[in-house]
Amino acid sequence: MALKRLGLDQVWWLVTPGNPLKDNSALPDPSARQAQAVEMANHPRIKVSLLEDAIGTRYTYDTLAWLKARYPSVHFVWLMGADNLAGFHRWARWRDIMTMLPIAIFDRPGSTFSASRAHAALAFTRFRHPEHTAKHLVLGKGPAWIFFHGRRSGLSSTQLRDRHKNIRNQD
Repeated sequence: MALKRLGLDQVWWLVTPGNPLKDNSALPDPSARQAQAVEMANHPRIKVSLLEDAIGTRYTYDTLAWLKARYPSVHFVWLMGADNLAGFHRWARWRDIMTMLPIAIFDRPGSTFSASRAHAALAFTRFRHPEHTAKHLVLGKGPAWIFFHGRRSGLSSTQLRDRHKNIRNQD
């Protein structure tokens, strides 16, 4: 959906070394999660990366600052699920992230209302763009965000890892 609706050249799927807001003690090895993500993405324009592990960042702001400094001519758009928007105000430097680059938020089951009433959504409501302008978002600068309605996935990263583990156990 991101490739099509935003007109992106690529999606970079960053496999996190661990969410600072969660207990990561049971999290599988990053290389194993990368392999699972590559298998799940199964698309030539989705690049799965262990960038955060490689550059030693744990916070989204630091990763994005590194990317923007390293690739100044690339137009980045941060992609996230609506479930993350609901708690986005708890992220380190979330306001700076909102102003750093455009953000595309994808609706998730059970998150539509909570995302629309989220602290970050309300704080940056005047910078929300309508869905039909999505392809213009890529060349814009932050603060700018868009909320996509449409086909929603209820799967979390934990559910995807569990599903992948179950499939592997059946083989």
